Order: sequence, then C-alpha cells, then structure tokens
Amino acid sequence: MPQPPWDARLGRVLVSPLRETRVHPNHITTAGLLVGLGAAALFAGGETTARWGAGVYLLAAILDHADGELARLAGKTSAFGAVYDRIADLVVKLSLFTGMGMGLRHGALGNWAPFLGILGGASVVMIFALRGEMARRQNIEVLGQPSWRGFEIEDILYVIAPVTWCGLLAPFLVAAGIGAPVFTLWVARQFRHSSRAPELHVVRRRVTRT
Repeated sequence: MPQPPWDARLGRVLVSPLRETRVHPNHITTAGLLVGLGAAALFAGGETTARWGAGVYLLAAILDHADGELARLAGKTSAFGAVYDRIADLVVKLSLFTGMGMGLRHGALGNWAPFLGILGGASVVMIFALRGEMARRQNIEVLGQPSWRGFEIEDILYVIAPVTWCGLLAPFLVAAGIGAPVFTLWVARQFRHSSRAPELHVVRRRVTRT
C-alpha cells in the first residue's frame, strides 16, 4: 500500500492532539481559508510582503490537508465538509495567483501581471475542478496521479515559496500564466474522454445484442 504524501502525514501529526477535542474539521478548513486569503493579500502588497506571504501560504497548504486528516482520525467525515474543503481550497488558489499578479503590476510585467495571475489562477482552479469531477464520476476519493517519494504532481505549487524568496516570482507567474492554461486543455481532453466512455460502452453493448 503506497504511503500518503508527506504533507498529508505532516497534517496528521499536527491534528493528532485534537482528535478527542471539540475542534471540528470544518474549523480547520475555515482557518486554512483565512490563512490562505491572508497569504494572497500579502502577495498583493508587492514583492516585500510577498516574502512573508510565501511562508503563510505554506501554512495554508498544510492546513488544507490537516482538516481531512482530522476528519478521518476523529470519524467526523461528511459530504458538506468535503465540499467545503474543496471550495475553500479553490478560493485560496485563485486568490493567491490573483494576489501575485496584483503585487507585480508595478514591475516589469506591468498590466500583464494581473492578467497572468487571474489566467493562471483560473486555470489551476479549472484543473482541480475537472479532476475532482472525474473522481466523483468514477466514485473514488481522488484520481491516481504520478508520485515520487511522498511527493505528488500537485505539490509543484510548493515551489511558490522558494521562487518568491529567490526573487523569481515574475518568471514563475509568466510560466504559470502560459503553462497552466495548456495543462487545463489536456485535463479537459481527459474529462471529455471520461464523460464519453460510458456512452460508448452502452453503444457497443447495444450493437452486440442486435
């Protein structure tokens, strides 16, 4: 059985002491949402405050896993909690990239920065939303994705912190504004094929019966 990602394991360690308390997973989700929005606001303040925002974002990312771990440990999973967690996560991601664009608008990218931020953020949200819907249709918790030594492909977002601290946020935003929409098209193609697969299966069954 594969080991869970390292961020999920860290989240479990953090919330283990809360297992027998009145703290609910939705409380952790709300805390993660507020921390994530705080990170976005720091990024929007410019490159100086963005360095603080990078650290705050790491905390928000860990909290995003911690709520699910607490729900499983305490037996407090619910359909509402799962939806709330997903919405909060997507709101943070969109806000984060938008904040990056707003914070870099006075730099070399100029007015392109907010556009790239919104485009990159919206693309990331669409990627996660499409993959979540595919998982729901296949009646599984999450879709399988490439992993290596406890890291998953979605963990690429953790590079936001080091690139910010190294002063490379502008190139990262350009790469995200171009690369994320391209990857969105690939995921949308996967989604289309997954949606058509049952229909094709039914057609083939009908043909064999005639």
